[in-house]
Amino acid sequence: MPTLATDIDALARFGRALADPIRCRLLLALREAPAYPSDLAEGLGISRTRLSNHLACLRDCGLVVAVPDGRRTRYELADARLGHALDDLRSAVLAVETGRACVDAEEKGCC
Repeated sequence: MPTLATDIDALARFGRALADPIRCRLLLALREAPAYPSDLAEGLGISRTRLSNHLACLRDCGLVVAVPDGRRTRYELADARLGHALDDLRSAVLAVETGRACVDAEEKGCC
């Protein structure tokens, strides 16, 4: 059985990943299908350098993996359950309250 510290660490890593809109978009894109960096950068409309930084963060959080594919590297979710978790989390947040944004979260000290 996981310890409380392990549970907190896992949720904190997931929260860090979701704290940035680009990382959210990356996770949602990879939820649909594995992809190559060039395709992800083009689809998100960001530079390869910026994409690389976000993919590194997601790898460090243990949420995505880099899979060698010949001379290229493909990215995918580290576990298919992460895709289900994203769907469940989005559905739960939308069910609880819609139309809200945490625009002044830093001022309130919640982030």
